[in-house]
Amino acid sequence: MQIALFGATGGTGRQVLAQALEQGHTLTALARDPTTLDPRDGLTTIGGDVLDPKAVATCVEGAEAVICVLGSRGRQAPIESPGTARILAAMQEAGVRRLVVVSSLGVGDSRAQIAWPFRLVMDLMLKSILEAKVQQEQLVKASGLDWVIVRPGGLTDGPRTGAYRFGVDPTLKSGRIARADVADFVLRQLTDDTFLHQTPAVT
Repeated sequence: MQIALFGATGGTGRQVLAQALEQGHTLTALARDPTTLDPRDGLTTIGGDVLDPKAVATCVEGAEAVICVLGSRGRQAPIESPGTARILAAMQEAGVRRLVVVSSLGVGDSRAQIAWPFRLVMDLMLKSILEAKVQQEQLVKASGLDWVIVRPGGLTDGPRTGAYRFGVDPTLKSGRIARADVADFVLRQLTDDTFLHQTPAVT
């Protein structure tokens, strides 16, 4: 499958990239600094910003699916909402239907799934990012596309284990999960309709 990937230079994005290539997919990744991604067979890297409609359209062109793992690392303002708006517009223009977005547990109606001390931390230290993710999810849900929003728990850099829990049961509580396992779950959503138009937690 030809995949357009946004957020490839982040921790989870790099796992998505590596595992997708292992599975035989081909990818086009947009990166502000393309030199941060090593050249690999099956990977085309485009230099540009996700706020640039032309760069986003170029990345989406020819894709069969889009994976969005946007993060606000190194930016003055959260990028999740405005960046996703550019991606959605490009997908609609190009006729690309499948979209998998990585959000976070604690966003929207999943707030009760994280322990109260972490809710407090998120409210105090991550308020702007949470608000951007809420707006991001709202945009995706209103897009009319074939979307899945993945909400992981606390991210770690451990190895892929395959031993994780997932689903839309609101009693599923947040726990730590390796970015590699999140990537594994994300890639499954490219062809699995179990959670189409839903927001599964993965933890």
